[in-house]
Amino acid sequence: MHSVAILVLDRVVPFDMAAPMQVFDWTRLPDGRRPYRVRLCAEAPEVPADGGLTLRVERGLEALADADTVIVPGRAEGAPPLSPAVLAALRRAADAGTRIASVCVGAFVLAEAGLLDGLRATTHWMAAERLAADFPLVEVQPDVLYVDNGQILTSAGAAAALDMCLHMIRRDLGSVVAANAARMSVMPLEREGGQAQFIVHEHPPVPRGSDLEPLLEWIEDNLAHEVTLAAMAARAGMSERTFSRRFREQTGTTPLQWLLRARVRRAQYLLENSDHTVERIGRQAGFGSPTSFRERFRKVVGTTPYAYRSAFHGRRTVPVTGP
Repeated sequence: MHSVAILVLDRVVPFDMAAPMQVFDWTRLPDGRRPYRVRLCAEAPEVPADGGLTLRVERGLEALADADTVIVPGRAEGAPPLSPAVLAALRRAADAGTRIASVCVGAFVLAEAGLLDGLRATTHWMAAERLAADFPLVEVQPDVLYVDNGQILTSAGAAAALDMCLHMIRRDLGSVVAANAARMSVMPLEREGGQAQFIVHEHPPVPRGSDLEPLLEWIEDNLAHEVTLAAMAARAGMSERTFSRRFREQTGTTPLQWLLRARVRRAQYLLENSDHTVERIGRQAGFGSPTSFRERFRKVVGTTPYAYRSAFHGRRTVPVTGP
């Protein structure tokens, strides 16, 4: 049997731990046998978990040396520093060729152990910027559900751990076994898009008090109409070159990128809250054609407008007004 060790650290997030534990435990071969043996391990017999729980764990860090796969769940905010013994055990497992995967902010544990240096990695989108800032040698990819570097894998939020685990099962045992495990988890074997579709793209920031603030508010009010760089520069009373430079200084992006994100956010809102057709929403958000709308939306959000509506329509109850 393939041995899976789930490393339970102080302030572990229970769902991050339970998701991989269940999906591997539910997996069956065509003849009904269990291909995986799942064990929890920890530095101490009792581990305080997030939510006021205390977990009793029978196996210690030595279980990492015996495992074929090690899973590192995320820890809640305010968790204590990692002990040298935990970091050393992870490094030894990696040196021995053990497959190691993290769930959500468990990526920070792998990064602190030096296991992500020079590799691509992901984590929950809310923590992606912090991971990139704290560990500059890691190439953080915030808009995917999981990253497979071969030996080292990372997943986004806890639900994305299911995607990653199903991917590992398919690697180990093939599509038939993985598809059955997906059915047991009531999950598709592959989800369309990455975690970009779950990121709340708020309206691009308007720098309060800046001389561009009235212009940016005007753009927000006129997204359904054609808004060109020349029109924006003229309204700001600047040449296009000066306007583009000033805009980047004050917003951190280009005028056209700011406009695109504002239009995508408007489209997301309408897809979630209105019953208008996707084509009409594209026009309301200022996209010139249905093709342009689909391409731009997919580039920013990571999925199609139709798939986004299917996943999120009715999520909010705020009424939509206007044309």
